[in-house]
Amino acid sequence: MEMSQNHRRTSRTSFLFAFIAAWLFLTISSDEDYYKLLGISKEAGTREIRQAFKKLALTMHPDKNPNDATAHEKFLKINRAYEVLKDEDLRKKYDKYGEKGLQDEQQGGRYESWNYYRYDFGIYDEDAEITTLDRGDFDAAVNSGEVWFVNFYFPRCSHCHDLAPTWREFAKEMDGVIRIGAVNCGDNGMLCRSKGINSYPSLYVFRAGMKPEKYYGDRTKSSLTTFAMQFVKSKVTELWQGNVFSEIDRAFAERIGWLINFCTDTGDCLESQTRRKLAGMLDGLVNVGWMDCSKQADLCDSFEITTSTTAVFPPGSSLAQKGSVLVGILFLNMHPHKLAHHRWLISFSFGHNDLINCVYLFAQVGKVDCITDSELCASLYIQKPCVAVFKGVGIHDFEIHHGKDVLYNVAAFAKESVNAHVTTLRPENFPSHEKEPWLVDFFAPWCPPCRALLPELRKASIQLFGQLKFGTLDCTVHETLCNMHNIHAYPTTVIFNKSSIHEYEGHHSADGILEFIEDLVNPVVVTLTPESFQELVKRRKSSETWMVDFYAPWCGPCQALLPEWRRMARMLSGIVNVGTVDCQKHHSFCQGEDVRAYPEIRLFPQNSNRREQYQSYNGWHRDAFSLKAWALSSLPRASVDLSPEDFKRKVLGGKDHWVLDFYAPWCGPCQQFAPEFEVLARMMKGTVRAGKVDCQAHHQTCQSAGIKAYPSVRFYPHLGTTRRDQGGEHINSRDATVIADILRQRLQQLALQGKSSKPKDEL
Repeated sequence: MEMSQNHRRTSRTSFLFAFIAAWLFLTISSDEDYYKLLGISKEAGTREIRQAFKKLALTMHPDKNPNDATAHEKFLKINRAYEVLKDEDLRKKYDKYGEKGLQDEQQGGRYESWNYYRYDFGIYDEDAEITTLDRGDFDAAVNSGEVWFVNFYFPRCSHCHDLAPTWREFAKEMDGVIRIGAVNCGDNGMLCRSKGINSYPSLYVFRAGMKPEKYYGDRTKSSLTTFAMQFVKSKVTELWQGNVFSEIDRAFAERIGWLINFCTDTGDCLESQTRRKLAGMLDGLVNVGWMDCSKQADLCDSFEITTSTTAVFPPGSSLAQKGSVLVGILFLNMHPHKLAHHRWLISFSFGHNDLINCVYLFAQVGKVDCITDSELCASLYIQKPCVAVFKGVGIHDFEIHHGKDVLYNVAAFAKESVNAHVTTLRPENFPSHEKEPWLVDFFAPWCPPCRALLPELRKASIQLFGQLKFGTLDCTVHETLCNMHNIHAYPTTVIFNKSSIHEYEGHHSADGILEFIEDLVNPVVVTLTPESFQELVKRRKSSETWMVDFYAPWCGPCQALLPEWRRMARMLSGIVNVGTVDCQKHHSFCQGEDVRAYPEIRLFPQNSNRREQYQSYNGWHRDAFSLKAWALSSLPRASVDLSPEDFKRKVLGGKDHWVLDFYAPWCGPCQQFAPEFEVLARMMKGTVRAGKVDCQAHHQTCQSAGIKAYPSVRFYPHLGTTRRDQGGEHINSRDATVIADILRQRLQQLALQGKSSKPKDEL
């Protein structure tokens, strides 16, 4: 009896301690201005946030303040602020809803030792040439069309620290040629696992639409540079008497200029690799060439070349004219009628040259001095120096560059903008009563997520041209208009479709926007009324499963859940039906369903004798992946477990196609992949059978199949032979949709091979 009482007392004490700890955590994470805690402005970028936190961590850490009883509590506060503000999605929720929008997020409860923050935290935060990427901006960056060389590292990895000085020098060497990035896999574990990173440091080159390429060479600057330069495809043309005028005339006809490096015995003759780097930097702006004056002496004399030099020839310049080699750039003074009918890259300045001259390597380049031409600048709401692209379809159809004023960034902006369909909005052209649907991005130029979103909008505008118009509104210039639309956080993206207004809450990417538009046209989430809830959910078929979100529009966590709910619904499309009930509109109904708090997530399972029976979601995380995993755990398995005998008899010797997941129970990535494999099993049901092999229990089977990492996905097609290769066909993906597409393509190939191998009289 005494032992039982002690056990109960211990349990009550443990419970009380857990309650106090939870209460303390919630107390210290509320009613605090996170920006003030870190000593930063709301304009701070991710790098500034990390730098500010590190500075505070080194002075406020409990290890450095052993005599301060409040040190732990103080450090938890700044740690919580850092964990929220460094995450793009959490930061926007906080900016929009405050702490209420973060009630289901528990970041900031743990921290590292002082030594970690001193030696391991933010290895590349001080390096301007290296972009630190995280899960919020990684995909947008590597799919931008630029070449990215990314260093995946772990803070406590000694080899990563050994590489750091070389990586910094290499980044300086390649600055402007390709993009150099770094990913901290300690902070972005899920991102690194999704990219198949299992050792550190791992160096990969990413190009849009192509498989990432891993670097296996020596970790020296010269070896890294040689490897990287193979991805710079820009051409450097050697010019001589037989081709110089035809090459230049051809480029001029396409409104493209030339940058030519003349090489003599004296002066600055650029090295071959330097010329290639220059061609990569200026790709699409000018052609790059070089001339060997020791072989083309007469030709160089005609250009008045006496020493090695590099010259710019803009389109239309006269090569025969004496002194035509440019020393400076001649600016065109712009007039409105010129901007209305041609494509132009314009520099707006206020009395002096605010931006670097390199931007004038473009064709159709002009300059407007807003002091002498104040009326034009005022009509366009130009209030500070900037570069803008005019699209050639009217003076009011233009887009302003909001990134860094360096050649690489301006060049990328100009090439994207001129082909995209994004307009800078003002009160005069704001789509208040337009018949056509508009997507409007309310933003602030100082906001890093806003700047990251702009190139994604350009991509989406091209894909949705003719269906949806795109515009951006600078809320630092048009504050009144933004206030009219109740804009409190940036970026806020809104769809205006006649009288309907829909706020976009998804990921800031072109794909996310396209998914959102698709949801509006073909909704994946069913809006339920009391009547339709009874019909579809309570009287559902025995084979159907429903997930329902009971919410209130005024509830911050409910608003934060909505984009994740839509994303989850797309993932489970065809497997689980997904719906929402607005409990503000149907208050009595929700009360009758015993909904006590919002959001309330319920799953109504299939094959249930009692149709009103449901399971409530009580997990901490309300992201799409966690919700999907929870939903799939309630469904009957679509895959089967395979023993060594099953593997030999059914897979190697059977007549079905099989896709297998080789896993180990202790493997974290395997556990994360398990629900995704179930989705795959359901997607391929009736076409390809899905099985799982436990490599801890059946080590010999996995070894004979050549399995060296977990999880491993292998395809075993039935080829008409009695036995198949034990190793199968490796599939390098952990995404159910991607794997399903690969399997379908492979099955089509097998079908075509089968037809071609048949005798003619059978065809």
